[in-house]
Amino acid sequence: MEILAITAGLAAGATGCSGRGAAAEGVNGAGGDPVAVLRQAAGALREAGSSKASTSMEMATGGTRVTIRGKGVYDYRRRLGQLTVVLPEDPAGTPEHRPITELLAPGALFMKNRGAGVPADKWVRVETASLSDGNLVTGGVTDPYAAAEVLRGTRTATYLGREEVGGIAVRHYRGTADLSRAAAAASADDREPLRAAAKGFATPAVPFDAYLDDLGRVRKLRQHFSFVNGREKTPVAVASTTLLYDFGAAADVRLPSPRDIYAGRIAESGAGSRTVH
Repeated sequence: MEILAITAGLAAGATGCSGRGAAAEGVNGAGGDPVAVLRQAAGALREAGSSKASTSMEMATGGTRVTIRGKGVYDYRRRLGQLTVVLPEDPAGTPEHRPITELLAPGALFMKNRGAGVPADKWVRVETASLSDGNLVTGGVTDPYAAAEVLRGTRTATYLGREEVGGIAVRHYRGTADLSRAAAAASADDREPLRAAAKGFATPAVPFDAYLDDLGRVRKLRQHFSFVNGREKTPVAVASTTLLYDFGAAADVRLPSPRDIYAGRIAESGAGSRTVH
């Protein structure tokens, strides 16, 4: 199983609720039924147009818990994002890897400074529908819009009250989404990747905490994914957190030309090599 092959390879070198707020606004909150509100979150992002984004992904590898962080911009209407991904330091505290530039696009993930034998001036291109996690965790970040699309599959949710994220008043919801349901309701670009994720993860259930502003836009989203380790056959937990802010920020994302894309084989930690194009 190739789930998290890239993420594991990148990381291999690095070894509150408000009850009073809920009571004041009612069981469902001022935004209405929690399930219905959350299923509309992706649409609210499209209406917003663009934003800046910060991501973090926590996972255990080699007996050590590591965190991969990303920061950049996202255009929700064009479905294009650019993030700079920073890998964990080595045990001595010295960075071992250059930051990786990732471009998120419909059906594809592009990575620069990927390492593993890839020339520094070339991009690696990966088809997201071919990944058994639908690229929800493979690149070390979760595509912000895909993360919101997962909420279209919300099965159960509870409103927990008012809080603040980055100085912005938000509504805190906690629930569980189903990847199969999300795939059925997702936009055409995300349908196949989410179907792959529904089959590839240890369970299609995705527990989450979502923080939405008064316009229904995601400000913070923490999701928990579980995949089966291909060697040990044991579930491995991955926690992904996405922060969205500065809505309307410029997001001029340009995809690489075909001549700048690496065509060859890249090394994967513990998995030999893999052909990319």
